[in-house]
Amino acid sequence: MRIAIAGLATSHPYTDARTLGADAELVVWEPDPQRLARFRAEQPDAVVVPDLAALLATGPDGVVLTVPTAQVPDALAQVLDRKLPCFVNKPAAATAGQLDRLERVVAKAPELVLTSSVLRFAPDFVAFDVPREEVLAVRATVRHDVGLWATGYNPWQDDPAVGGGTLVMMGLHGVELLVALLGPAVRLVGATATVRQHHGLRSEDTGLLAVRWDDGVPGSVEVLGVSAGEAYEVTVHTAAGERRVVLSGGADELGYRATVDAFLGMVRGAPSPVPWAQTRAVLGVLTAARALT
Repeated sequence: MRIAIAGLATSHPYTDARTLGADAELVVWEPDPQRLARFRAEQPDAVVVPDLAALLATGPDGVVLTVPTAQVPDALAQVLDRKLPCFVNKPAAATAGQLDRLERVVAKAPELVLTSSVLRFAPDFVAFDVPREEVLAVRATVRHDVGLWATGYNPWQDDPAVGGGTLVMMGLHGVELLVALLGPAVRLVGATATVRQHHGLRSEDTGLLAVRWDDGVPGSVEVLGVSAGEAYEVTVHTAAGERRVVLSGGADELGYRATVDAFLGMVRGAPSPVPWAQTRAVLGVLTAARALT
């Protein structure tokens, strides 16, 4: 099996490669020499090529795509033109314009596209189940510090018009979990964001999204980019009390390995395990929130 690593724009593909390397030959393209050097140090057997066209010309069985968000539609179009399954590291869209472009591309072959927070596949979340008729309201809390962005690291992620900033980059985790739990019939009803501590950011370090499902269930996503640790929590309110799942720990606990396993299932012929309707709902909520703040 040959897997193409198309871009190293975030930390995720390094983690993906550590899992994929046990089952596949890796081919990589990344224009930034420092990122590429780090990857080669971790994966010395990987084949390096100069651009995306050369990467796809190696005949991969699947593609892990990690480029700055604004570049996703054009890169994904080239992948789908070759009818290859593709895992797009999040977020696949951060603005309404980006989402419109992405939708036109995905329409070619939605069954070949997986883009999701890895937390959807985290074992403890997969095992978490509350009957829908018992749900009164839901809340997701995302704790992931973004102070590194205030130093100028990966500025495209902190740019609301490119990567979406903290509200999109980190808020995606919470929205993803709630849509996975309650379905895609959801819309944004309000959002707010602010800088509380990490001054120097182009976006925010704290935010809140309010959502509502078509059957009336209200929900909220708390985005806390000032945090001593990384953790993700979903709370479901029922008449009997609260049901809660907390996701923290290493790559396996957070769902990285299970996400790669899901992608490899696509490489072997299965359709994307996350229907496009759910992904569209997640990105629709986030891009609407970005437009409000």
